[in-house]
Order: sequence, then structure tokens, then C-alpha cells
Amino acid sequence: MAAAGVLLWGLRRLCRVLLFLSQFYILSGGGSFSVEPSQPLAQSDKDPGPTRTFTVVPRAAESTDIPPYMMKCPSNGLCSRLPADCIECKTNFSCVYGKPVTFDCTVKPSVTCVDQDFKSRKSFVLNMTCRFCWQLPETDYECSSSTSCMAVSCPRQRYTANCTVRDHVHCLGNRTFPKMLYCNWTGGYKWSTALALRGNGRTQKK
Repeated sequence: MAAAGVLLWGLRRLCRVLLFLSQFYILSGGGSFSVEPSQPLAQSDKDPGPTRTFTVVPRAAESTDIPPYMMKCPSNGLCSRLPADCIECKTNFSCVYGKPVTFDCTVKPSVTCVDQDFKSRKSFVLNMTCRFCWQLPETDYECSSSTSCMAVSCPRQRYTANCTVRDHVHCLGNRTFPKMLYCNWTGGYKWSTALALRGNGRTQKK
């Protein structure tokens, strides 16, 4: 029994020594190991390759603005009755003054009109009288007025007015032109009003 006890004690001591030696061996680096990659790193990790830059170009916004002349252009009306601002005509100055003349005309973008048979047209023939805009009768244009000149002077004063042809009237040349007109104001009253007041004053004196 004594011999068995001594043998057991010896085995335990040997196990402790072996455990100590194994721990010391690992801690000293003898048992450490490193894992090296068996294959080279992927190309994407080493070299990202050329960089591409993409520029996003915004799409141009579509214009929804209505042309200013559209305010004067009736929709689906007779082409021959469209105002001058709604059409473009191939005019020439070789016609005879005061005589009837015809010109080829086209409607401007967004303008719609019809012919005598109510068929939609983009081009048509315009009939008019051969004359320049400044040769029109006074009823066919409007002129600016002036209150700075007086009509009581003798001879009667004139002023330079800016005149514009009415929309429905067709003529050759510029539709806006200057014109010398008589002064129509006196003492704060229009010329015709001043004459009426003057006539009433004379009647009352009699």
C-alpha cells in the first residue's frame, strides 16, 4: 500500500511539471503560429483602378410661357381678321398707293385660325390697300397727347406725338410712327372745351 501511494504521488508531480513546461513553451513563443494568405490580395484591394466621374446634366425645363401677342389673337377666328401682331406677311413696296393688293401671310406660333370654310389654316392670303401706316386716316391710329404746349398761341403750336396703328388695321412699314399734331390744350382745358366756354362767355355778355 505504501508503495502504491508513493507511485500515485510521483505521477501527480510529473503531471504538474509537464503542465508547467507546456505553458512556458507557449508563452515563450515556441508554440505561436501565424496564418499567411496562400494567395495574393485581390486586385480591387491593392489597386482600385481608374476613377470615373459621372456628371448629371439636368433636363431643360420646357417653357410654358404664353407669347405676349396671344392676348390679342382670337382662337379659331377668321385668318383674314386676325390683328397684325398675330401674323407675318411677305410684303413689298412695289404696289400702287391706294390700290388693292394681296400678300401671303402665315400665323405666328400658337395662333390658330380658319378660312371661309372653317378649315384650320397656317397660311392664307391677306387683302388690303397699298399704303404706309403713316398715310392712314386719323381714325385708324391713336396718338399720344401733350399738356405742356398751349393752343392759345398764334400761330397755333404743334407737338411731336407718337402714333400707333389700331390692331385690326393692316398697312406697310412701321406701325408706330411720329407725327406733328396741333396743341389741343389751353388754360387746363382741351381746345374744343375752351372754344365752347369762350363762346358761352360772349353770349352771356350780349
